[in-house]
Amino acid sequence: MRIVQKFGGTSVGSIERIQATAKIIKGELDNGNEIAVVVSAMSGETNRLLHLANSMNDNPPMREVDALVATGEQVTAALLAIELHKLGVSAYSFSGAQAGFKTEGSHSKARIKAVQSDHLIQHMEKGSVPVVTGFQGVDANGNTTTLGRGGSDTSAVALAIAVKADSCDIYTDVDGVYTTDPRIEPKARKMDSISYEEMLEFASLGAKVLQTRSVELGMRYNMPIHLRSSFDLVQGTMVTREDSNMERAEISGVAYNRDEAKVTIKGIPDQPGIAAAVFGPVADADINVDVIVQNISEDGQTDLTFTVPRSDYDATMALLQTLCDKMKAREVMGDNTVAKVSIIGVGMRSHTGVAKKMFDVLAQENINIQMITTSEIKVTVVLEEKYVELAVRALHEAFALDQV
Repeated sequence: MRIVQKFGGTSVGSIERIQATAKIIKGELDNGNEIAVVVSAMSGETNRLLHLANSMNDNPPMREVDALVATGEQVTAALLAIELHKLGVSAYSFSGAQAGFKTEGSHSKARIKAVQSDHLIQHMEKGSVPVVTGFQGVDANGNTTTLGRGGSDTSAVALAIAVKADSCDIYTDVDGVYTTDPRIEPKARKMDSISYEEMLEFASLGAKVLQTRSVELGMRYNMPIHLRSSFDLVQGTMVTREDSNMERAEISGVAYNRDEAKVTIKGIPDQPGIAAAVFGPVADADINVDVIVQNISEDGQTDLTFTVPRSDYDATMALLQTLCDKMKAREVMGDNTVAKVSIIGVGMRSHTGVAKKMFDVLAQENINIQMITTSEIKVTVVLEEKYVELAVRALHEAFALDQV
């Protein structure tokens, strides 16, 4: 088999962890597999480098910030290659540019255009291990670019696609995807497999086991992703295309996100273009909007309520106040003590009454639902943050997610 292995910051966070990681790689080689590796910076290193930049300049040029933070992964790659040599493994470290990662030129949030990987395949076929820096590439002008937080996951999946790997193994400090957060519900169960669509929903709702862009890439090219732990070498969770021949449970898991705030602009004119007039400036301010509810018009006026990341709450409230004055709306209201709880599962397509069951469970726990949004495989409710843990545990039990 040909495998791309990606090791996150905790997996290479110290010399001891790098030594343990090298043994994992050698073990796969000894099993007869061809291996390429993608690494993150050592845990905490990217933050340290960003702090250095910001201590010198409150608004450092992003070209130089990318050049700076990219060094974190280069340190890890070189150290891991050195350790592999000590174990008798032929290994070579490659920067993103050397590995052939071509990106467009947006610093700190670049997107991969192509991976020119023929030279890496040649190394793999000879039994050598390319150790590639994740999170980075090079633009058309030769500038170092970075892909944004969590970008090493995307680098790994992109490389796996480019070298025609059989799978992309993402090693981290957790051993897979669970039916919900085990810190809230001790009965949470690790899933053997999950569909790309379900994983995208989990990732978008704050589950930090895998970056959203990497899942999208895997789904587009049908690259199997194996989420597993570098601390405990057990079978993890496979992220793959949905098996249409399998009977699926009603839902696969319960997710939540506390990083939420709710804002309302009340009494705005109910006329064509009003939503664009509100959400256009919000988008221009680079504020991500999620759940949206518009009330029924009354006396030619309506209310718009939507959720934003809690970190954008103050900026959104200030912006809406400006819009309120411009549109002669009645008032702006906000609440930054809300959260989202969602049930997720492709089984919803073939099971009826799932949403009703969710609402009944929350009603029995006397939890008030403030907003609702649905998709084909997800039902999300907005509620008071203080009820998150109660809601998660109740839903996990009601849908029998602790049972195989």
